[in-house]
Amino acid sequence: MKIGIVCYPTFGGSGVVATELGIELSKRGHEVHFITYKQPVRLELLGNNVHFHEVNVPKYPLFHYQPYELALSSKLVDMVKLHKIEVLHVHYAIPHAYAAYMAKKMLLEEGINLPIVTTLHGTDITLVGSHPFYKTAVTFSINKSDAVTAVSESLKKDTLRLFDIKKDIHVVTNFIDTGKQKEVFSDCQRGMLAQDHEFIITHISNLRKVKRIQDVIKIFYNIQTQLPAKLMLVGEGPEKEKAEALCEQLGITENVVFLGNSFEIDRILCFSDLFLLPSETESFGLAALEAMAAGVPVISSNSGGIPEVNAHGYSGFLSPVGDVDAMTQNALSILKDKSTLTTFKKQAKVQASKFDIHEIVPQYEAIYNETLSKHTV
Repeated sequence: MKIGIVCYPTFGGSGVVATELGIELSKRGHEVHFITYKQPVRLELLGNNVHFHEVNVPKYPLFHYQPYELALSSKLVDMVKLHKIEVLHVHYAIPHAYAAYMAKKMLLEEGINLPIVTTLHGTDITLVGSHPFYKTAVTFSINKSDAVTAVSESLKKDTLRLFDIKKDIHVVTNFIDTGKQKEVFSDCQRGMLAQDHEFIITHISNLRKVKRIQDVIKIFYNIQTQLPAKLMLVGEGPEKEKAEALCEQLGITENVVFLGNSFEIDRILCFSDLFLLPSETESFGLAALEAMAAGVPVISSNSGGIPEVNAHGYSGFLSPVGDVDAMTQNALSILKDKSTLTTFKKQAKVQASKFDIHEIVPQYEAIYNETLSKHTV
């Protein structure tokens, strides 16, 4: 099967999922074409089955904002015709599903009926999509898709609540390649980040307000008053300066390491003892799943799709959003006893195995095949 994938090529969860999906599909014998404005950050290997096509947006003084959707639609038409792409899988309702539909209409003029599969990831629904300026376009794009998936039951419910959707929405969860986690780092030297007696606490995100970074720091502050520990903050985003200021205010600057965006997530998690995710909401919680796959228990909020990933009392603990004290106590209950920490680490891996890539990708293949079977001109 020849599959086109449209995604954001950044460090965000949707881009990571789309890229890992494409790579796995290529391993399963499919020809995969990534079509976006730059090569996805986790797309390291191009070859016979994996291709990247850059969308160029010419700059004209006439346009205050460059028309990416127009450039993307045109590129999709060209790539479908050139490479005989059979199905298009777009990640994010806007602008990708919207641009895909325009490409579909142009292709129909030439007798090509291109099926579109749209995957909803969260922000396109709960934050951006529900804005009055975009709501009509998002509703239209979803309803005009040939198949629609959401990464969690929570996100599916949000979508049906916020929009007038006429399509069935299939829940196909995010995933992790647990096979990669078996590659133990022989040079996993914790001493690079912390002393042997110190626990390493980690948070990975785009440091947006919804991630509640100040809660991360407050939880860590409480932990380090009782146990020696270091905090690794991975990512870049608008809340970084406030986070640095709070660390200075609390007098813990020397115990908090801001690592920025990193291509070595697996190595960082290899060092880690506990992962913090106190988000206001998460459509799924991919960062938590990546941590669990590395054997890192998760202390999280109970919002959005997180309870579908983090099993309370097994792979970690869930608490109400903003309940820093409860999250602190849950963290300490894991860290204070070595055998308890070891048990939670093992259980985190078991929980993560339920979302193994080899369990999830066949679900997408089935949707592609079903959608293709309905599309003959």
